[in-house]
Amino acid sequence: MNEKFIERKLVTVVNARGGIAPKFVSPGFAGMPDRLVLFPGGVCAFAELKAPGMKPRALQAARHEMLRRLGFKVYVIDGTEQIGEMLNELQTP
Repeated sequence: MNEKFIERKLVTVVNARGGIAPKFVSPGFAGMPDRLVLFPGGVCAFAELKAPGMKPRALQAARHEMLRRLGFKVYVIDGTEQIGEMLNELQTP
């Protein structure tokens, strides 16, 4: 299982649950998470996808912390089993 497989699975599951997970590209601002996760009602989070066992680089970790300080949820996902956990958390009122 690689990062791209996990990323495709995330997009598929988010779509099946009524949301979207567009690729997040931020030219000139490196280290931002891979995907936005958006659901009805203004639910928004960021997802960083990694191959199993891999961790974010230092710059990525710093960007994640910056986003968290701004009040956003940021998830680092390195396995498909984490997708359901993340989405359950996001979709629980």
